[in-house]
Amino acid sequence: MKIIQATIEQLNLVTALFDEYRQFYGQAANLEQCKKFIKERLIESDSVIFIATNEEGDGLGFIQLYPTFSSVAMKRMWILNDMFVATSARQQGVANKLLKQVDLFAQYTDASTVKLATAVDNDVAKALYESLGYTKTTAFDHYTKLF
Repeated sequence: MKIIQATIEQLNLVTALFDEYRQFYGQAANLEQCKKFIKERLIESDSVIFIATNEEGDGLGFIQLYPTFSSVAMKRMWILNDMFVATSARQQGVANKLLKQVDLFAQYTDASTVKLATAVDNDVAKALYESLGYTKTTAFDHYTKLF
């Protein structure tokens, strides 16, 4: 298994995984819109995507990070917004390797933290995050306003 930072060269590979990811969350398949969205992220460099591939170059999973900053710490932070492992690649350590790559990247970019959110009932993901040093934050109440 290889973990690489996606570039425009991996657009089709990321797009296919991203479309599966959205379908996992109940969205209709839409390769064309997924490709447009991912292409914009890559061209504008407003997200960082790591992709896991097997020896044949098939996509196994991906993680997408968005940058933000902590005014208090005066440092960069990363929002781990998306993570997906293809059904056929689950239980093979793909998510673990992707998350370890995020750790290296956060250290390389001198980030103060990586933040993520997961469903309350996603016990498998929570166990993985906690095994890698992520802790549940209870010091703040987070609010959302939809438009």
